[in-house]
Amino acid sequence: TNRAGTRAYKLYIPSGYVGQAVPLVVMLHGCTQSPDDFAAGTHMNALAEEHTFLVAYPAQGQNANMSKCWNWFQVADQRRGQGEPSLIAGITCEVVGEYHVDAGRVYLAGMSAGGAMAAILGATYPDLYAAVGVHSGLAPGAAQDLSSAFTAMQRGGPATVRQDTSVGGESAQTVPVIVFHGDRDTTVHPRNADHLLAHYQAADGRNGKPASPVTVRQGQVPDGYAYTCATHHDAEGRAVVEQWTIHGLGHAWSGGSRPGSYTDPKGPDASAEMVRFFEQHQQPIERPTD
Repeated sequence: TNRAGTRAYKLYIPSGYVGQAVPLVVMLHGCTQSPDDFAAGTHMNALAEEHTFLVAYPAQGQNANMSKCWNWFQVADQRRGQGEPSLIAGITCEVVGEYHVDAGRVYLAGMSAGGAMAAILGATYPDLYAAVGVHSGLAPGAAQDLSSAFTAMQRGGPATVRQDTSVGGESAQTVPVIVFHGDRDTTVHPRNADHLLAHYQAADGRNGKPASPVTVRQGQVPDGYAYTCATHHDAEGRAVVEQWTIHGLGHAWSGGSRPGSYTDPKGPDASAEMVRFFEQHQQPIERPTD
């Protein structure tokens, strides 16, 4: 709860947590979904058991959006210290404060509207999140109202530039990002994945140095979809951007479980790949005060 309102959340605590310092992954569900639905579909709790990390699931209230979508398309919900970004960051800080969370290993991921909001949080709170995962989402600033939101979702435009989305101006820092998108997505146009990466790459975040040439690999899930993974590395050789294009996937969490909505088990396991990517990134940070 803060001046922007109140949001509930659920927290999964793995059985291996006995008070030691552990990572935290914050998961933002898509429209019409709930924390329980999203947890079931992404099987992130099973990965938390395997790797021993906490998982927080903020819940969008129907009084804030009739379809329970995060309001990524409203200007009031695109800035640091305001609206839903401040509520999600507040939930994150509350969990960090209540449990022994390694403050340098706090991560965020989301699907669809949750993915778009995760991208906004990555841009506005780079001091809080060490890396971000976006599945079937959109770039920060892709829309300013409901009408432009539908246009961006259907057409994939316009390409955005980094904006003044943080208190005191836009930070030159960006967080590492892993992006998943199906090339048959008819709900959020796949072009949005390219615009999202362009937004994050506009400022490298690692002393302003450009990323090294992209390495591309292709693969195939047995009895499932083919995929292409493009990886950008920084000057130190770390993967700071991964773009996964799943060939044949619609608007669904790749490799997800059937009990959850908007999932498709025939794709590569987005949850496992995000956890792998997150484990590569940590940073010494202080919790934000706004």
